[in-house]
Amino acid sequence: MPLPTLRIIDRYLARELLVSFVAATAILLLVTVGGNVADLLNKIAHGKIPAELLFALIGLHTVEALTVLAPLAVFIGVQLAYGRLYRESEMAVFAASGLPVTGLLRPLMLLAVPLMIVMALISFWWAPASERLSQSLVLEANRSLIIAGLEPGRFVELPNNDGVMYVESMNEDGTKFKKMFVASERTDAADKTAPTKATAAKKALDNGPGDKSVADNAVRINVITAADGELYHDVNGSERYLGLNNGFRVEGTIGEDNYRLLRYERNDVKLTDSDADSSSDSAKIAAPTLDLLRSDDPVQRAELHWRLAAPLSMLVLVLLALPLSKSSPRQPRYAGLLIALLSWSIYFSALSFGRNWIKMGKLSNLAGLWWIYIPTLLIAAYLLWSGQQLPKPKRAATLARAGSA
Repeated sequence: MPLPTLRIIDRYLARELLVSFVAATAILLLVTVGGNVADLLNKIAHGKIPAELLFALIGLHTVEALTVLAPLAVFIGVQLAYGRLYRESEMAVFAASGLPVTGLLRPLMLLAVPLMIVMALISFWWAPASERLSQSLVLEANRSLIIAGLEPGRFVELPNNDGVMYVESMNEDGTKFKKMFVASERTDAADKTAPTKATAAKKALDNGPGDKSVADNAVRINVITAADGELYHDVNGSERYLGLNNGFRVEGTIGEDNYRLLRYERNDVKLTDSDADSSSDSAKIAAPTLDLLRSDDPVQRAELHWRLAAPLSMLVLVLLALPLSKSSPRQPRYAGLLIALLSWSIYFSALSFGRNWIKMGKLSNLAGLWWIYIPTLLIAAYLLWSGQQLPKPKRAATLARAGSA
């Protein structure tokens, strides 16, 4: 059986929609990737992730972001394409040729149905796989001191301003080192209005140990040395520790003579948390879709509905965008687009609230997010129906008022 041929008008409208969708997707991806790059560079600068993972993490995060960007892009694409046709009076020509508003649904489905299939693949398989791979890469990198940007023979600032660290030599995988030095400072927690560490240290050196302002703004220093050591994780693999051997630890307050010297054979120091998200919720969210279907956990149930929201939102937003794109030739160019973006913000916020309610057990799994899709579809259907109704004639009403006068 031969496939039905497309009408010229269908091909024309489908091409316009595809061009607008690609343009909207490119702009949204550019903004999203730019934000991800800035965030990743900030984490690299603070030693939370290694620089070698930058491009890999950008690509993995982009795949995950498509589940939110693609429905918005197709929504904006329909607004831009059909809005231009309304402003340039091409829709009036189509209507005069016998094409109703509902006749515009066919080219929309030519775009929406393939995108729904692709979005389902991304949401159910590719995005979770990219999230698991991203967590695996960062977790593997966290098993090495190279995560903090440490280089043998160079003083390096630790993440979160936790001090300065120096090692003389290190093995290839960054798990063992020799001749380590760590120095850190902290302001006395008893004084909430204490100045910065550098200011307090300067005052302590200038005023001497007898000045009361020094005691009020005391800065404690902590210096640790070790002949050798290693980096290891706890039994859960979530917290990192430095196991130090044969070293000294010096503690005291700048400007006072109460320093304490401790010599040890073994000293374990906990490092600050890295960027690796090893929480149980993170592992549940990144689980394969088949595991979510068999799970009764509220977090995983919420994640299953969230993955289902991506392809369904593609269809819902396409149908809603059709009546919202209607405009007059004299209407400002982006007036309808602002209303559309406001509608999408309300829709996306409702999805986010529904996801959190399912996660907290306030919303049943059966209800899911259908209470958002169905009203939105009903609103779109009403707008389509009202858009095809002719305005009521005003002549009869005018004559009636004239007769009564």
